[in-house]
Amino acid sequence: MVTSIILINTERTKINEVAEQLAELEGISEVYSVSGSYDLIAIARIPANDDLANLVTKKLLSIDHIIKSETMLAFKAFSRHDLEAMFEIGM
Repeated sequence: MVTSIILINTERTKINEVAEQLAELEGISEVYSVSGSYDLIAIARIPANDDLANLVTKKLLSIDHIIKSETMLAFKAFSRHDLEAMFEIGM
């Protein structure tokens, strides 16, 4: 299993639209809108590097309004915390 973090800049008025399209792609497990230098972060969990190449160079290119993306490959997981629990605020 290959895990990657994809940092994405979109047109400002299209953040939600792009996020929804990303979330529908096979291989994308989560999409977060974030503050800071990027608009969205997508987490991809896919079987092999070739699948990641296809996702980034073909499927992401088919989504309008993405201005820029940066893909980081995860080497090793040091924590297996429940992602939902990590992102809950005040619950």
